[in-house]
Amino acid sequence: MNSKNSLLSASAIIEIPFHDCDPMNIVWHGNYARYLEVARCELLRKFQYDYLDMNESGYLWPIVDMRIKYVGSAVFTQKIRIDAYLKEYETRLKVDYIISDAESNKVMTKAYTIQVAVDQKTKEMLFASPQIVLDKVQRAMNGEPRAV
Repeated sequence: MNSKNSLLSASAIIEIPFHDCDPMNIVWHGNYARYLEVARCELLRKFQYDYLDMNESGYLWPIVDMRIKYVGSAVFTQKIRIDAYLKEYETRLKVDYIISDAESNKVMTKAYTIQVAVDQKTKEMLFASPQIVLDKVQRAMNGEPRAV
């Protein structure tokens, strides 16, 4: 779980809100999945394939695997940075994440998610990513301008 061999990356900054914390002002562990989602959406936008684009293309992309390793705890009002790294896209979307303190850069959490394409009509899982994803990622990696 690191940025090495990353194909594309994106980041998001979040200030920890009170409603995400337990009575000790520490972020409840289940909220980390939402933080990953924020950074993943930023990453998907990098290659123009966020959730609206997925829906329009005829594919669902459920998360089929997620791993989170808690190294340290985030607390109320702390600013955290969530870095998302696209590691695989040809057969599935594998994204690695590093959550760190936005000021000190101290790593607090490491994670990954894996999403697979599912045809909206047949509900069948695909064993390769649809061509639209391959094309969009390749364009983004080549630095081609976004289509309007």
